[in-house]
Amino acid sequence: MKVLFIVLSFLAVTAHAQGTAGTDAKYESRYIIDMPTAGIIPHLYYSFDLQAYQNGGLLAGLTVGFFHRINAGLSYGGEKIIGNEKPHWNSVPGFNIKLRIIDETMVVPAIALGFDSQGKDSYDDTLSRYAIKSPGFYIVGSKNYSFLGFLSLHGGLNYSLEGGDGDHDPNIFAGVEKTVGSHLTLIGEYNLGWNDSHNEALGKGRGYLNLAVRLSIGDGLSINANMKDILDNQRRVNFGNRELIIEYIHMF
Repeated sequence: MKVLFIVLSFLAVTAHAQGTAGTDAKYESRYIIDMPTAGIIPHLYYSFDLQAYQNGGLLAGLTVGFFHRINAGLSYGGEKIIGNEKPHWNSVPGFNIKLRIIDETMVVPAIALGFDSQGKDSYDDTLSRYAIKSPGFYIVGSKNYSFLGFLSLHGGLNYSLEGGDGDHDPNIFAGVEKTVGSHLTLIGEYNLGWNDSHNEALGKGRGYLNLAVRLSIGDGLSINANMKDILDNQRRVNFGNRELIIEYIHMF
């Protein structure tokens, strides 16, 4: 898996593709920030992304589009990859699959079902969970509107399998994206964190409020700058977690 991570990271830095930011976007966003949307990449397209997070962490992912309605992918990473300490790799790779069951119309939102085992930030071996739990099983709806560019609304339910902390509750999440010009998108996400609020959970019960800016630069290369946990919900974080994500999409 370490070899796979190195290959994905190299591709994420060197490849060119269309972006997903601003009114010039040609592909749907697949995630709000941490949580999924109903967006998918087209058939026979692939997406690479590379996420840099706290403690020298890096997470690389590959997703492929099948049959116009299905996306499936793998991800892998760990902490202390950047720096002079020995890397702490995640125990297992993440896996995701998404099926779009309803396409968006003028009235009906796009709706997708899926499973995503990839949590975010550091992995706690004692609790068998990521700092931000993986979505697990989910259903999500997304609706786009023409309003001074584009306005996208997302909302969903999820049930994470990361219950080592004793909190097995289902969860709700929502998000909004607003384009500003042809290359910039402002993003907000609120994860209620019902599955991370009691027993040995890491959350304080406030939920996770995340904000981001997505910029499409160069030949469609997209970069996200994220500021997460604005409400200081995470017990182990004293200031908002800052992240950077490079994403691109291209046809085989």
